[in-house]
Amino acid sequence: MADHPATLRPLPGPAMAVVMPVYNAAATLAATIASVAAQDCADFELIAIDDGSRDDSLALLHRLAADDPRIRVLARANGGVSSARNLGVAAATAPLIAFLDADDLWDPGKLSAHLALHRARPALVASYARIAFIAADATAIAGARTHSSLAPDPLGLLAVLGENPVCTASNFVVRRDAFVACGGFDEQLGFAEDQEVVARLIARGGMIAGIDAVLTGYRLSVMGLSMDLDRMHHGWREVVARHLPDPRARARLEALYYRYLARRALRSGGRPGLALRYVVQGLRSDARGFLEQPRRSLATIAAALVAPLLPTTLRLRLFA
Repeated sequence: MADHPATLRPLPGPAMAVVMPVYNAAATLAATIASVAAQDCADFELIAIDDGSRDDSLALLHRLAADDPRIRVLARANGGVSSARNLGVAAATAPLIAFLDADDLWDPGKLSAHLALHRARPALVASYARIAFIAADATAIAGARTHSSLAPDPLGLLAVLGENPVCTASNFVVRRDAFVACGGFDEQLGFAEDQEVVARLIARGGMIAGIDAVLTGYRLSVMGLSMDLDRMHHGWREVVARHLPDPRARARLEALYYRYLARRALRSGGRPGLALRYVVQGLRSDARGFLEQPRRSLATIAAALVAPLLPTTLRLRLFA
């Protein structure tokens, strides 16, 4: 069932709500919230949900909220990122919801760009932009060597289930009515929950468009990378099985997803052989699918072959 155009200011209050789950994020939280406070669109509220943090995250949130009335703090026992985001949306009244993880950064024009797009195209259910892959210790988006690209407009289901140009919830803005109607984030998924909700919106007939500007800094971390990428892959398989019953089509998409995982491994500076493992698995899954976009594919293969020969610092400079 397709979603219909909606008025973007159905209730008095802010034009946008920023929903940010927080769990043990004291090291990055101040910088992330500063990137929200620096938005050139001031018509927003920030709903921060502390998900049972064991560090100083909650105390820091309360200090920051005392200095900025746009920040609302919710606290609860740990329940996972999906239920935390759903709780934040339930507490919001704004017609547009922007999600932000507590370690990512935004460009100052992030919210205004999305708001302008949705006002110009009210039939859209959601929007995304391009992201910069930033280092774990980065303090700004500027200087990132690699960026994501956009898919054709409107975003299609196969593009989401393949390399997923939305990439992270921090890059995603959605109409609140469409998000609630589709059921929100699946709280049973531990990984790929953001990819799944985007796929579900499209499967319901919703239109999603991209903004050709780098507006989100997606922080990469080497810690636990191998485990996280393998868990992402497991979550991806569960999501794809829901939306794509044809096993042959799944094999092609899995090859593309292996290429995506290889590029993620290279950008993050993880274990040198990890990217090469994903390249080999992708070629075995469906060589033709993996080699779609030959320039991108061959660059990934070459980088994966070279990476084990390079020290970590050089790999990060070359691939991050």
